[in-house]
Amino acid sequence: MHADLSRDTFRAGRNYSMVLAQQGRVQLDADLNEQAAIQEHRLRTVAADLIGPDGGPRDDAGFAITHVPGEGGAPDDLAIGEGRYYVDGVLIDATRPVPAIAVPDEGAPPEPEDPRPWTWFTQPDGFRDQDRTGDRLPGVYPYLVYLKVWERAVTAVEEPSLREVALGPAMPDTAARIRVVWQVHTVPEAELGLSGDPGPDTVRAALADWASRDDEPRLAARARRPEDTTGDPCLIRPEARFRGRENQLYRVEIHDAGPAAVATFKWSRENGSVVFAVHDVDGAWVELDTLDKVQLSVGEWVEVVDTAYTSRQEPLPLLRVEEVDLPGGRVRLSAEPAAGVGRRPELRPYLRRWDHTAGSPDGVLRVEEGRWLPLEDGVEVYFAAGDFAYATGDSWLIPARTATGDVEWPRDPAGRPLLAEPSGGAVAHAPLAWVTGPGEQTDLRLLFDPLARAVRPAAEEGATKAARPAAKRRTRRTTGDSR
Repeated sequence: MHADLSRDTFRAGRNYSMVLAQQGRVQLDADLNEQAAIQEHRLRTVAADLIGPDGGPRDDAGFAITHVPGEGGAPDDLAIGEGRYYVDGVLIDATRPVPAIAVPDEGAPPEPEDPRPWTWFTQPDGFRDQDRTGDRLPGVYPYLVYLKVWERAVTAVEEPSLREVALGPAMPDTAARIRVVWQVHTVPEAELGLSGDPGPDTVRAALADWASRDDEPRLAARARRPEDTTGDPCLIRPEARFRGRENQLYRVEIHDAGPAAVATFKWSRENGSVVFAVHDVDGAWVELDTLDKVQLSVGEWVEVVDTAYTSRQEPLPLLRVEEVDLPGGRVRLSAEPAAGVGRRPELRPYLRRWDHTAGSPDGVLRVEEGRWLPLEDGVEVYFAAGDFAYATGDSWLIPARTATGDVEWPRDPAGRPLLAEPSGGAVAHAPLAWVTGPGEQTDLRLLFDPLARAVRPAAEEGATKAARPAAKRRTRRTTGDSR
């Protein structure tokens, strides 16, 4: 998650049930975030155990798929039924919000109502264009319609209402948010390895096999004192391996997906949290906000981002800062941003700064497996060699601390850094429908009934009486009351 954090301390394998605050102690963002992560992990685990990999409530299940053939040259579409659904314990909701009604201007005609429900082209996190060939539904039947569910961080740059304006413009934003993203996708029959007339269980198994990665890429990190040490010895201990002057949270993130031969990465010393809202794009010149608060320097790499770019996960080349115009609040980049990103104010465009300075012409670094790769100030990373498929957004977080002159990374008893899978970007999938022709589909969703059932008054009274002594005993054990 791209946010201004000190570190991420939650590990499911530690089996912590809560964070316990102690009096007179400093309270850190990591403690609060770990408490939220513990609760989220528990709730989603319970939901997944009870519901299964995916399912919806029988009386209000969402994501019913209806194929709508195109008419008059319009492309085919899918209607997405309103309601709730769970995927790997994550709650998602396809109910389309009812727009608020504004006070009408005198004499103005009423505004047309938004169509309901969501469709293939209008789904909130799809950002699909009917005129873009790659965004249309497959032209060959049959194919599978499935859900893709993941999460991402949202800050005040994307959602200005998160900022408390009473704190004043000189203050940074406060807390970020985590947003659940759902997207309806398709995959052709042949790509799933299916043929003939497969049954629902066969289709579900094929999707699970297609979406899974047998072996996720692994990375290790360490701090090693560089030979060309130039730090001030009054500020940095001579024996320090991490030579930075400030505590950092390094983020190593995969940019271009694929095997190691084509995969690329980028890194940030502040978890990719340094961003600048974009006001206007004029060729290679980009007008920004708050340029005077966080400097951009010539030679640094930036990524032009907006909500659609983030949701589509289709990476574009990074751009280099060529000139900084502080009085004008703008920067000139090495090239004009791509036509499909950064120009629509409703998509909240911004620049994200990355901190590597060397790289390929498109601003990213090549994944080189089996060797230590230096980042800066003694911090190095190691991509394990293997037949791995890197995915855009795979990331690893590496806290570096001046107090120890080292990075915080798990090690074996001999002190060797351990290889770790990506720490963020978990993605879940669920089948929705098998489309066999125009207007023809088979529903693949799973439904569940509520656990609560109506009982007879007498039985209800008996259950209540039986529960009272047990509840009292539990209260005494919890409070220490031995009476």
